[in-house]
Amino acid sequence: EVQLVESGGGLVQPGGSLRLSCAASGFTFSNTRMHWVRQAPGKGFEWLSAIATGGSQWYAQAVRGRFTISRDNAKDTLNLQLNSLKIEDTAMYYCARNPWTKVENRGRGTQVTVSS
Repeated sequence: EVQLVESGGGLVQPGGSLRLSCAASGFTFSNTRMHWVRQAPGKGFEWLSAIATGGSQWYAQAVRGRFTISRDNAKDTLNLQLNSLKIEDTAMYYCARNPWTKVENRGRGTQVTVSS
């Protein structure tokens, strides 16, 4: 059974930082492209970033330069460092394996709230 468990969300002030983590199991993590996506209240899913098995990274324009994706294949863990957070970054953040559009490929999410 595929399991993706996110952690690290919370309440942070604008300009602050958080580090999200995702523990993966039930599939060969090291052979799988991984993603982070988010969903703000009342909106659809927004793709944020992806990391290939070899470490290549891609970012959405909205987060490029502020967020950094990484993976630890030895620990089957995916991470997302969130810096310079903005109020509009408030959302539920999900770890996902490829393809991220399938609900069964996403975790349950961790809430990030940016507020002063």
